[in-house]
Amino acid sequence: MKNRIVRAVAGSYILISLLLAIYVNQNWLWFATFVGANLLQSSISKWCLMDTILEKLGVKD
Repeated sequence: MKNRIVRAVAGSYILISLLLAIYVNQNWLWFATFVGANLLQSSISKWCLMDTILEKLGVKD
């Protein structure tokens, strides 16, 4: 369950930042870049902050 939530949140952040970049300011693309870099870091180190936060909130695997 945690894995699906992490993916849904990351995907939502990227889509929202892309919409904000189109309609508000292109600097929102930096947020999408940050999320993508965080996903890459997570795949290498096998550690994700969102996973830790969800675990502390009591969400089960």
